[in-house]
Amino acid sequence: MRQVVLDTETTGLDPQQGHKIIEIGCVEIKDRRRTDRQFHCYLNPEREIYEAAIEVHGLTTDFLADKPRFNDIEQQFLKFIEG
Repeated sequence: MRQVVLDTETTGLDPQQGHKIIEIGCVEIKDRRRTDRQFHCYLNPEREIYEAAIEVHGLTTDFLADKPRFNDIEQQFLKFIEG
């Protein structure tokens, strides 16, 4: 059986306030064992990050300024998820 473990960091906790994902990390597990396949990407949220969120993950607007937007990596991410 294949599983994907997914971890994200965000600009805040409320998507209704426009908060966005700023980091995606995934590892693949097959038959309860981690494979060599992984996916990691920082994302430019094109918005400010709540100070409380920065205190949790340490990711700043300046650090993310030159990173891709989600639209830029969406197909690569979906390909990883789909296996």
